[in-house]
Amino acid sequence: MRTADTIRIGLLWHSLTSGNLGVGALTLANIAIARDVAEHLEMKPEFVVLGMRDGDTQPIAKDIDSFEINRKSLLSPSGYRSAIASVDIILDIGAGDSFAEIYGPKRFTFLWLTKLFAIVRKIPLVLSPQTIGPFTKPIYRKLAAHVMKRATAVVARDQTSLDVLRDIAPSSDSHLSVDVAFVLPFDDRSSEKGGVKKRIGINASGLLCTQAETGQNRFGLSFDYLAFTRRLIEAWMKRDDIEIHLIPHATSKGLPEDDDGHRADLLAKEFPGVIRVPDFAGPSEAKSYISSLDFLVAGRMHACIGAFSSGTAVVPVAYSRKFAGLFGMLDYPWATPVSGMDEDAVVQFVMEAFEQRDTLSTDASNGMEKVENLLDNYREILRREFTKLCRNQ
Repeated sequence: MRTADTIRIGLLWHSLTSGNLGVGALTLANIAIARDVAEHLEMKPEFVVLGMRDGDTQPIAKDIDSFEINRKSLLSPSGYRSAIASVDIILDIGAGDSFAEIYGPKRFTFLWLTKLFAIVRKIPLVLSPQTIGPFTKPIYRKLAAHVMKRATAVVARDQTSLDVLRDIAPSSDSHLSVDVAFVLPFDDRSSEKGGVKKRIGINASGLLCTQAETGQNRFGLSFDYLAFTRRLIEAWMKRDDIEIHLIPHATSKGLPEDDDGHRADLLAKEFPGVIRVPDFAGPSEAKSYISSLDFLVAGRMHACIGAFSSGTAVVPVAYSRKFAGLFGMLDYPWATPVSGMDEDAVVQFVMEAFEQRDTLSTDASNGMEKVENLLDNYREILRREFTKLCRNQ
């Protein structure tokens, strides 16, 4: 039974069961931040995750309620609209980067309508730190602006997103912060670093490998990602002082073409001697393992964030502007660009970064100071809105 000091928080477009550990990392980290703010205000937080069914893994948290959004529940008055009637505030993280036109009209419509229904019901709606856009077509710009201007607050996780936000919705209550997954809880295993053999992690994105294999290259990479990955493995396998760990960070039993685990299996078969790390139970377990590595090359952004925030030198392999926006804001110049490098150049870039991994770790440590300051912006917004709810009880 809810009491006067309880605050019920709806976590929109989060997930407890996604095979993509990045979405899980956003969920657990946002819960940790919101819980900390609420408890400092002497409020007892309760959470309900509101999102589409996007995985078949075991829930990463057992004490959190959840509600599945689908076409039927979204359109039925007794569905989503009834579910949000029980919450005091909604924190909408947009699955990190899904509030955009690039995933097509169906996904955009789902994300847009869920925001609109909250606004119509006058439930405080905070867009938690996320990528905003791109929105290039007039209809998307107009619809996105409509809900962002009416949201309680909109928080961008990089400067490029903030610029997009202020361009299309200049009257919105806009703020700059950073990806919440930087504060994902984990067990520090850094004591395992620095052995006789350097532990190098390769997070080969199943999606990017499939794109290269089929020749689709929808992200416009200027090099063959799969060939690049193979060349790294081949080069490091020639050295006696290195062991290679294949790190899955997004798995999908139903979509092998997007499954890092499936690609890791193929690479392990192709290159006997590499260590195929088992699929992780959750994002915190993945980050804990990553903290034990001496170096990581990763195609999944949240694997990169896990390394960056746990003291592991990392080279992010960018496939969209969200990489440059995030790591550029943190003055971290070690991400490969989407375009401008051929295969030889990008391999050389990674090899040189490995030799300078102490510099990478120092740059990441300096970046984490900026992360904390930027996350304080988001914490202050939550503090402001939770305080209002407390006064209204």
